[in-house]
Parts: sequence; structure tokens; C-alpha cells
Amino acid sequence: MNLAAAYLSARAARRLRRRDPGHAAQQRIYRRLVSRLAATSAGREAGIEAGMHPSVFRARVPLRTYEAFSPYIDRMRRGERDVLWPGSCSFFAISSGTAAGRQRHLPVTEDMLAHFRSASLQSLLQYTARAGHTGIFLGRHLLLGCPATLVPIGEAQPQACFAGDLCGIAAVNFPGWAEKHYFEPGIEIACMEDWQARLAAIAQRTLRRDITLLASTPFWALPLADAVRTLAARGKATAMHLKAVWPNLECFVHGGAPLAPFGTQLRDALGEGVEFHEVYPASEGFIAAQDSEAVHGMRLLTASGLYFEFLAMDDFHAGALQDLGGRAVPLEGVRAGVDYALVLTTPAGLSRYLVGDVVRFISTDVPRLIVVGRTDLQLNAFGERVMERDVNDVLLAVCQRHGWSAAGFHVAPHFSSRLTGQPRGSHEWWIELKVPTIETPTANVIGPELDAELARISPAYAARRRAQQIEAPSVRLVMPGVFEEWMRKHGRWDGRKKLCRCRSDRLFADELTDLYRLYVGTRSPFSASPNPRE
Repeated sequence: MNLAAAYLSARAARRLRRRDPGHAAQQRIYRRLVSRLAATSAGREAGIEAGMHPSVFRARVPLRTYEAFSPYIDRMRRGERDVLWPGSCSFFAISSGTAAGRQRHLPVTEDMLAHFRSASLQSLLQYTARAGHTGIFLGRHLLLGCPATLVPIGEAQPQACFAGDLCGIAAVNFPGWAEKHYFEPGIEIACMEDWQARLAAIAQRTLRRDITLLASTPFWALPLADAVRTLAARGKATAMHLKAVWPNLECFVHGGAPLAPFGTQLRDALGEGVEFHEVYPASEGFIAAQDSEAVHGMRLLTASGLYFEFLAMDDFHAGALQDLGGRAVPLEGVRAGVDYALVLTTPAGLSRYLVGDVVRFISTDVPRLIVVGRTDLQLNAFGERVMERDVNDVLLAVCQRHGWSAAGFHVAPHFSSRLTGQPRGSHEWWIELKVPTIETPTANVIGPELDAELARISPAYAARRRAQQIEAPSVRLVMPGVFEEWMRKHGRWDGRKKLCRCRSDRLFADELTDLYRLYVGTRSPFSASPNPRE
């Protein structure tokens, strides 16, 4: 079975090398989705008609967030048919988002499951096309995510409905051949709720298995590597990496969190020769996957069942979504280098749904993009519009220059005064560095370097610094464990919620201040001067 799959995947991988912008595939998908949406109660309310022209669709159907779809999803959860998508829905993916974010239940219809299967396969084929061989299909694939346990929805009638993490929904719906020949660690272990017990069980089961692919977030992969290496060493001190345990391991699939803070540790833990393959999955859909070098971004999965639109962030205004539908553009209208809010229409019935992610195209002849942040999580208190990816890249550049490694960080505005009615202040960086470090970090060094690096990559920030609308940044070097404690406060410390890197308000910065006072007791709350000018 594995050899047959490898042969078929080689043929498919060759087709993926074509430089196709995906416009024709998007048009086909649009027509298919609209014809199905027109047969639903929500579609009729939105004025969706089978065969309607995309320009009419954009003018008539508003852009919407989860809150607008929530009443329809509640009806689906109670078992009502033909609400957002024809038929009934048996599965709902629970999405937690960033720390302290609201919990969402997103429908996963049969057609949505087909989309996830198709997109997942396309992602793997893009890797094989890039690697030039199909070795990953000759071994087993270890998928490490949230517990696969699904919880029955009590109000659903007459059919049974279940809610849980998307990983769990996917696991219980694997085709029989995939579960038999590829899926690790098996559904029983995947459903274990206790994180440490699950790691131990995975290590025990897979120690002698032929693992060729590991899929996980960086957050989970490192403790898994420790568990497997510890078991393999049988209590002896060793620097063994996973490649030594699984000789045919060749691919690490990652997504959902920035790789940069964990890059060096992961490469050491995985071993030489293991390739990194970035993907862009979400509970709303599988959006993109790497098909070239990482610097070129991820290729948009234009033929997997989703219809994409993009709203330029210069036009985005959260309070005026009803008036912005006509400003969103289809794939053929995007330009490289522009930040866009991502808009999806999906086979789960979400029409013109604002995911909340901000993407930037690296190229358009072959549509490749990067994720730069969230529409509601950016630094824009002073008109600087700095995205999460920007602050992440800035800190990474400064840390690499000095041999430092960040365990966690958050950036918030610090307001000092107003000039001519405009807010004035600075950026406040909360940074937890891993120890030991090559040289001793100080805020006096970090602050000016962060300032210079951000001005280099962000013209808007540089312009406001020159106009003295933004002052030099302040830096708070916090003691180890503060960000872990913060994440525990907002939910389980198991990677289910993403760390909020930046905001235009002080919601999390003020929480950090209060938490830090409790965490350190009577000790000084900072390990270095909080302001480089002090």
C-alpha cells in the first residue's frame, strides 16, 4: 500500500510544479460553493443565488465575523438542517485562538472534511515535489496535537453531534487505509487528556516504528523529542536526536505558531537532514502550504475547495464591515507586498468570513504568501500599523546578533501625552530571555537595537519616529517563567492558546504588570532597567 501511494504521489507531485496562478480553479470553486449556499436558509437571507456573478456576490453579501454566524451555528448544533450548508452537521471544531480569546464552534460538514483531506494531501505532495522523492510515504506519520477526544453536544436532535479540536475530528474521520498504514500514535493514545502521560505513551509506542514525518507545533515538538530521546537512552546521559531514533525521519510539518523562537532548538532536537515544511491550517480551512524555500512563503491551496478574497488593511475598519464588501478583491486582484485581511467562503457554509488573519503575498504569478498577524492584534496606537510578524522578526534579529533566545515576549503601547489631539508615547516590550546566554542582556542594549531594526523594516514606524510621534521604546526584561504563568492563567499550558505578541491597547500589558507583582513577590519586577534612557 505504501509503495503504491508513493508511486501515485510522485505523479501528482510532478503536476504541482506547474506555475499556475490558480484563477481558473478559484472560479470553478466559486460556482460550486454559490450553488450550494443558495440552497440554505442563511444563503437565501444573504441574497445568494445560484449562478450569480462574483461582482454581484461581492456587492450583495457582506463581510462577516464569527459573531454574525454564531446564531446560525447554534441552530446547526441543535440539529437543524440546511442552515449554513445543505444537510446536517455532525462535527464542530472548537477554536480557542490567542490567550484570553473567545471560544468558537465552527461547523465541519462532510464536504469540509473532504476539503481538509484534499488540502492535507496537496500539502504533502508539495513537500515531495520540493524534496524530489516520495520517501515520506514509505513510513508512518506521527501527528501530535490536542487530545482527539470529542464531546457529545447534548442539545443536538435527532442525530448525534460532537465538538472538539480539529485534530480530533480529523483523527476519527481518517480513511481506513490512512489509519492502518500511516497514522500515529493511534486513536487511543491520541485521545489521552493527560499531556505527560500521552507523551510517555507516544514515546513507548513509536520508539521502534519507522517514523518518516512528524507534524506538530514547535511548542509540542520539543517535549516530545525529550520524551523519545530519554526513553531511547534508557536513563543514560546522551545528546541523541530524533533522527538517531527514527533513521528515516525526513520531514517536520509545522504551523500555527512562529518557528523562529524555537528554530535552533528544533534543529538540534530533530537532527541533521530533517526538512521543515510549513503549513497554514485553521479551523476555518486549510489555506496554504510551503512548496519552495521558506523565504518564498507558502503556496495558496487554490484548488482544495475554498474561495479566497482579500481586503487590503488600508481599507479595513472593524466597525464598518457592512460597507467594505465591495472593496475585497478575488485572487486575481491581489498585489505583492500589500497586507490583506483574509476572507473565506467555505464548504462549511461560511460565506465571506473574516478569519482574522492578515496575510502578505510574496508573489502572485504563483500565489505565495506569509501570515503577518491578526486584524485585532497589531501595534497601531500611533498610526504605525506594525504587525505581529514584524515584532517577531525584529526581536529574532536582535537576539541572533547577540546569541540570545527569547522564551516569550509581548509589545504594547505606553501612552505619555497627546499633541494636537494625537496620541503620543512609545512601545513597551516585555521580554523573557532563555538562560544561559553568551553575553549578559541589558535593556540599554536591547532597546536601541529594537528601535533601529523596527524602523528598518517598517516605513510607517520610521516616519512616526522621525516626526517624534513615537518615542524610543522601553524594555522590560522579566524573570524566567512569567509568560508560562500568564498562559496558565488564561487556560491550560498545553499550546491550545497562542501567546498574544502585540496589541494596540494595554489589556495584556497591565495583566502582566499585576501578574508579575504576584509572581515575584517583594523582588524587583524587572531584571534590568525598564527604560534604556534610565
